[in-house]
Amino acid sequence: MPSKRSSSAGRQQAAKAGKAVVSGRPQASAQRPSRFHFISDTIAEMKKVTWLTRREAIYLSGLVLFVAVSVGMILGLIDLGLSSLANQFLLGG
Repeated sequence: MPSKRSSSAGRQQAAKAGKAVVSGRPQASAQRPSRFHFISDTIAEMKKVTWLTRREAIYLSGLVLFVAVSVGMILGLIDLGLSSLANQFLLGG
């Protein structure tokens, strides 16, 4: 950990250079990036993505639908069975 003397020397040097000092550290006077810079960065990153082909996208979408319907039917049958058991044993009917 720096001593008090080196910390105050750093502040004095930063003050001479015209930089702001926040919590003992000199801050560079960097400009904030514009909002449009974010958009151009996003477009650049999207160009790096390896996209699925149309055939792969259709196949995987169909697979997701098949699994969702199958799981829904299985859970529906389990729910139907458990509710009939509950009606028979708990409600006597």
